Amino acid sequence: MAGHPDKGGATHDDSARATGHRSEVTLTVNGTPHTLLLDHRRVLLDVLREDLDLTGSKKGCDHGQCGACTVLVDGRRVNGCLLLAVTLDGSEVVTVEGLADGTGEPHPLQKAFLDRDAFQCGYCTPGQICSAVGMLAEAAAGHPSHVTDPAAPSGRPVRLDAAEIRERLSGNLCRCGAYPHIVEAVEDVI
Repeated sequence: MAGHPDKGGATHDDSARATGHRSEVTLTVNGTPHTLLLDHRRVLLDVLREDLDLTGSKKGCDHGQCGACTVLVDGRRVNGCLLLAVTLDGSEVVTVEGLADGTGEPHPLQKAFLDRDAFQCGYCTPGQICSAVGMLAEAAAGHPSHVTDPAAPSGRPVRLDAAEIRERLSGNLCRCGAYPHIVEAVEDVI
């Protein structure tokens, strides 16, 4: 039975099918492959937290403004609350839970955050750490930031000082104000 056309030309049956549309997606998360049947409207953060029980990444603002949901996708830092999960088929995702080296030892940034007391309530900490891991890789690959000296050789690793670290982590907010300790923790691993 055909649906009745609405003002946009689509039928009611068509819109009912579109709102329930799902696709099979395979993600490798923290080294483990997962094949999931996902609604096209679901974001990566919700899939990680609700389907895979990886609750380290937090839902802060749900608008990509706070960075609490930062994870690494194919080595690049992203806001999990903005990225539709179906667009990531075949991608490698690393969350704060997957940063350890597999021996049970924490990632050097995780250890530095503990040593420097670079957190207070801890809500933003997983996103801060994942963002810092991504930022270190970006700087090593020669990606400039807004404060990088324009005279610096292009494509060469960027020297990270406190100003570079603050600029590169500026998309991750800490309501408690632990920024000085966060910068010190990152300085400890460079």
